[in-house]
Amino acid sequence: MEQVIIPTTDDARQEKPVFSPALRKAAEVISYLSHPLFLPILVTVFLANAMPEYFVLFKQDSVRFAFDKLFIRVLFSTLFLPLFVVALCKALGFVTSFQLRSQKDRIIPYIACTTFYFWTYFAFKREAVAPPFFNAFFLGIFIAIVIGMVANTYVKISMHTIGWGGVVGFLLMLMIGMNMNISLVLMVALLITGIVGTARLILGAHTPAEIYAGFILGIIAQLIGYGIAG
Repeated sequence: MEQVIIPTTDDARQEKPVFSPALRKAAEVISYLSHPLFLPILVTVFLANAMPEYFVLFKQDSVRFAFDKLFIRVLFSTLFLPLFVVALCKALGFVTSFQLRSQKDRIIPYIACTTFYFWTYFAFKREAVAPPFFNAFFLGIFIAIVIGMVANTYVKISMHTIGWGGVVGFLLMLMIGMNMNISLVLMVALLITGIVGTARLILGAHTPAEIYAGFILGIIAQLIGYGIAG
């Protein structure tokens, strides 16, 4: 009897595209520069300079340059503390890489970030100095992290596109909720989001579904945040 060879799953699987080392290096640089931890301070700097009339009290409280204390607060709670937790986890062996490639690596950083971002939102909200849309932005980030943390139990979602989807969602809320004409800024944010998503695909860090899921999650979280606190 003639033997029939049935192709295995690996044989039937389509080969992944191979990218040049230069392109992969460029994608790696883009991934570092566009890390979601940089987005809160980026959005804060943009808002404070583009709409200073909403941040007058923060400007009056400045020491060396305009909005310096505001920027330091955001940097400390949304960048320094999360980075410190990741570095500590790496030193203790709780995570295998600073890139947090696996779902297991993301558990502790997710829990830490939910604490830090809710603290940031609550502090600004209780202080009653920041404009409502600014508070809503941080609440939206908190919601996105919570949903991402729960989803991380089952699937791996791109944290990069969660962050940039949040930026797009926040800009949409400013346009719709406050009738602001920031279409150019929105177009730039969409372009950057596309570049970031492409970079993550080139590196093989995520599948297209994980990229799109993160983007949609980021937008939805900001919609919810704006609906609650905006």
